[in-house]
Amino acid sequence: MIKKLLVSPFGWVIGLLLSLTICIAALFLGSIDAHSLLNSDIGHNILWNIRMPRVLLAFVVGASLSLAGVMIQSNVRNPLADPSLIGVSAGAALGAALIIVAAELLQVNAQYYIPLAAFVGGVLATVAVLKLGRSDLPGGMALLILAGIAINVVAASLIGLLTYLATDSALRHITFWSLGSLASANYFWVVLCSIALLIVCMWLPRQHRKLDAILLGQAEANTMGVDVKRLQKHSIVLVALLAALAVSACGIIGFIGLVTPHIGRMLVGASHRYLLPLTFILGGTLLVIADGIARTIIAPAELPIGIVTALLGAPVFIWLLVREGRRLQW
Repeated sequence: MIKKLLVSPFGWVIGLLLSLTICIAALFLGSIDAHSLLNSDIGHNILWNIRMPRVLLAFVVGASLSLAGVMIQSNVRNPLADPSLIGVSAGAALGAALIIVAAELLQVNAQYYIPLAAFVGGVLATVAVLKLGRSDLPGGMALLILAGIAINVVAASLIGLLTYLATDSALRHITFWSLGSLASANYFWVVLCSIALLIVCMWLPRQHRKLDAILLGQAEANTMGVDVKRLQKHSIVLVALLAALAVSACGIIGFIGLVTPHIGRMLVGASHRYLLPLTFILGGTLLVIADGIARTIIAPAELPIGIVTALLGAPVFIWLLVREGRRLQW
């Protein structure tokens, strides 16, 4: 009954209106009341130049990470996979940490180069994973996952070395950045992340039947006429693009790409025809809610959003592990 309602036109309209209401409410959530925001020049500046890009970026990044999670889980047929599995988040974190430490040692201001370094690090990590995990070989996706794990380990080791060499201020900066924050949101990142999300949204809906076929197994998908290797390679590249830009814009935000697809499957099932749009809406809305919690729970200070998403997502992850363990026992 609930599934039929959610996949109906009425259900989609209600979902979109609810998401829009939450985003509008988030604009007026904070230490400055709505009256001051709407009736003063300072309030207008805060509303349109600080809160509006922050809410928009939260929605776009949440939707991006969620769609990336759906793609990686479907292609590797592993419900516990998320975008960080292919090393993009670790590579981005390494790039950012390298610039932060170098800037402190050279006594230069590298604030605007940190996102660029994070993006380059994420892209290079993805290229390395694609080269190491040859998708044209037998067991290509298994090799890809192992390559992602290897890149994650190497990146984590190098970040550990950098933190050992870092000054106290650089160490605090690395720690805060790695926990994620939307405090530096601006329209540049909103536009850039939106373009990447638009590219994926133009390509992905046409692949929903192919993604459904992969869930049956690679051999079955091949017999149904699906070019599995090509679909997997395209999916990995787009996952890397979405995740690298998201990490570059606001640091590492965990569990959104892992948890949101599962919530979507519980609501509408595994069919990607309904799962993809629902995940898009859910991911964006959940990150807007998480950001609202992050900037109000210890106001006037701000909690890193990665902590909020981890506190919300970790219990769900544990439940998924327990459920998978019970399923395998049977």
